[in-house]
Amino acid sequence: MLLSRLQDFIGGIYDVRVAHDVYDFLVTDRMRLPQAARGGTADEELIVAQHGGEELAMSLYLDPALLARLAQADPLERLHAGNVADWLTALEGVSHFLYLAWNAGHDKPVSLLELEMQAEVDKYVASYWLLRRQRPGHFPAELPSLLFGRTRIDPQLAAGRAGLYREASRYAEVFCRRLERTLARVQGRGGAGPGDGEVLAELRRFYRLSNARKRAHIERGS
Repeated sequence: MLLSRLQDFIGGIYDVRVAHDVYDFLVTDRMRLPQAARGGTADEELIVAQHGGEELAMSLYLDPALLARLAQADPLERLHAGNVADWLTALEGVSHFLYLAWNAGHDKPVSLLELEMQAEVDKYVASYWLLRRQRPGHFPAELPSLLFGRTRIDPQLAAGRAGLYREASRYAEVFCRRLERTLARVQGRGGAGPGDGEVLAELRRFYRLSNARKRAHIERGS
């Protein structure tokens, strides 16, 4: 199924696995969400609850119409202008689920900034890898502009967190543009894209860093 394949796709890049499948936490009917989340309008939303330091509970909401469109135009088979927006929305949701589940499994706390920053990086990395696989002769130099240059934050959907989302996007953009230079160099010497050991090692180190260390790592290289 698409979301499970996407979970495996992202997990393969970072060499991370979790004990659960994203479909075990998927909700497509807002009326099944906690009362406070039922009035939302976003196509994707991760709902997290933890009481008294006990077991973490979470649900991933994805709009059923979005999932239906992706079933008709599977981006893992062919990513194009007609399905890229839905692809990025679904990718963000699976990224959130996987990152939170992996860190919870290692007893590591996750901040909202960290969660959003990693999702923005995942959008670039997964889209890059997918496009290189589907179009081997093409270097997707358009991705940073698509992901960081054209995006606008909807204040209503941001629920007062627009500044946090902008900060997460800014950090991710700096990291991804630096990564792009490495990817271009790899391709220039005949590499196969992000399968190159140098790039994968960097991505896997970054994934495992804490929020503070991620930002310090980005700032040192900017």
